[in-house]
Amino acid sequence: MVASTFELFKIGVGPSSSHTMGPMLAAATFVERLAENSKLDDVTRLETLLFGSLALTGKGHATDRAILLGLSGQRPENIEPDAADMLVDHIRSHAKISLNGSYEIAFEEGRDVIFDQKKRLDFHSNAMRVNAFNGDQLVETRVYYSVGGGAILDEDQIGSNNPETGLWDVPHRFCSGADLLMIAEEKKLSIADIMRNNERTAKSDDQISADIGAIAGAMSACIDRGIKSGGILPGGLRVKRRAPLIHARLMERQERALSDPLTILDWVNLWALAVNEENAAGGKVVTAPTNGAAGIVPSVLRFYERFAPKADAAGVEIFLLTAAAIGSLFKENASISGAEVGCQGEVGVACSMAAAGLTAAWGGTPLQVENAAEIGMEHNLGLTCDPVGGLVQVPCIERNAVGAVKAIEAARLSILGDGTHRVSLDEVIETMRKTGLDMSERYKETSQGGLAVNLVEC
Repeated sequence: MVASTFELFKIGVGPSSSHTMGPMLAAATFVERLAENSKLDDVTRLETLLFGSLALTGKGHATDRAILLGLSGQRPENIEPDAADMLVDHIRSHAKISLNGSYEIAFEEGRDVIFDQKKRLDFHSNAMRVNAFNGDQLVETRVYYSVGGGAILDEDQIGSNNPETGLWDVPHRFCSGADLLMIAEEKKLSIADIMRNNERTAKSDDQISADIGAIAGAMSACIDRGIKSGGILPGGLRVKRRAPLIHARLMERQERALSDPLTILDWVNLWALAVNEENAAGGKVVTAPTNGAAGIVPSVLRFYERFAPKADAAGVEIFLLTAAAIGSLFKENASISGAEVGCQGEVGVACSMAAAGLTAAWGGTPLQVENAAEIGMEHNLGLTCDPVGGLVQVPCIERNAVGAVKAIEAARLSILGDGTHRVSLDEVIETMRKTGLDMSERYKETSQGGLAVNLVEC
């Protein structure tokens, strides 16, 4: 499978691509299915059951809220956070929901959204079943899996040859880093060229550039909103948004900063924190490749735009197309789901993608790009997903800042070399996959291990 750039980078809402965007999309898809099959008017009650990680950390990840929005016909890419808050409040206060935005039924959230924390379905930890009833009679039932990055699969797609999305009739099919390097060598193409050629099967060049520009614009807007937004993040941990204060301090110290060569990293940290604080507050973000890791690619991209001597729009496209190619390898050969392989599949993959994108935008060769991607993941292997209180806040927000700095370091290391190195990207991806299999379920987005149980909440 070759994933599209626009599968890996999707505009949506926080705080989680797998626990918020995925369930919202699944719920919306279910009611659309009812409408298409002329069953919607038969429904008198609708029930959603959540299993595995969705049940264990769903409250902290706003999964319940996402389901209400999805059943109402809302989709992550179109939703406005303020309007969504009003809609959820209306559903909860009136105990009624308008399925697909058109058919109203009674809805008791405590009865109709069930968090089954004792059951895990076999295929994936992020699983949910939606049941539609007419009285006591079952009208329709469907199981959905939220597999990371806001993507979903239903029970019919498991094991089938049809992708949930994706590009199959592409000129450059690649399943490994070795494939990418071989195509690049044989066709004399960059990795960004390979991805652009694949995207041309579905879009014109102008549309590709416009859509990449929209993604880059959404990333930049998220940074700017996060810098301006203060206050306390929702959820009960009382985590204070730090981006506005850090920004003010950096602006105050501009002259003194001239003597500190590491000041640039303070700005990178700020940009990453701003995005993930915005994500934690339920704001608009871009999955990159997930919401939990949404701050890394945007902050490294802004680092390129602000500090590269010859940064331009073409470089931004090279950055994001290259990053997407690397993300596709992880999605195909391992996972980008914290519930499946831990945070190495989110922050680790984002770090690898950002390192590769930056190296390419700097003019690196395909070998140097592959080296940067390998370094970015190699030093995130074994990273656990242990969100305190089930919230995408501690340690997730700071982890993005650290991941962004690691990505820049990986790119710099690769540019200093000639691209030859001992460990290949493919070997690191396979190691990540096996490490995820070996990792205890406690450390895979369940909030049952790590900081989630060892941090004393005051």
